[in-house]
Amino acid sequence: MNPVILRARSIFSAALLGLGVAGCGYNTIPSDEEAAKAKWSEVQNNYQRRSDLIPNLVATVQGYAKQEKDVLEEVTKARASATQVKIDVSQLTDPDKLKQFQDAQAQLSGALGRLLAVSENYPDLKSNQNFLALQSQLEGTENRISVARRDYIEAVRVYNTDLKTFPGVLWASTLQSSYKPMADFAANDAAQAPPQVKF
Repeated sequence: MNPVILRARSIFSAALLGLGVAGCGYNTIPSDEEAAKAKWSEVQNNYQRRSDLIPNLVATVQGYAKQEKDVLEEVTKARASATQVKIDVSQLTDPDKLKQFQDAQAQLSGALGRLLAVSENYPDLKSNQNFLALQSQLEGTENRISVARRDYIEAVRVYNTDLKTFPGVLWASTLQSSYKPMADFAANDAAQAPPQVKF
């Protein structure tokens, strides 16, 4: 056979094979896993931002609300607890680890809510520019956390779906068997009940 034709066939076969591999979904699972890990990093980034704001908020409130020592200590302890519970991307497939992390963050959220409620008893504190700026930053951070968690949940949904649907299920059961489903955020038990408003 003519060497030019053989070479053209080889190039055509290689191109066809490359297109087949590119379109077969082999790269989908690793790509989606990396996207979910990136979204998790954003969740952690926002929790860290909140944790960094808390000492400033506590110090500002301390100046006005000296008798609210219990609430301030509760926030400080909750922050310490939340920063001790770490979860890295290798543990995202462990639902218990994720729940432990989530519970620590929920405890901190509750303590912060009580701290901000303290401000209602102190008119001078409510008008303090530092307090107002910190409160605004915390509220913005809570919104960022909510968005980051939503984005992570969606990235995990896409990744986990790829592991269970065609053609990903073929790859996950053969050449990519090390890929495991990631744990998802779930609302904690306290979030299931309506808030109690007491006057």
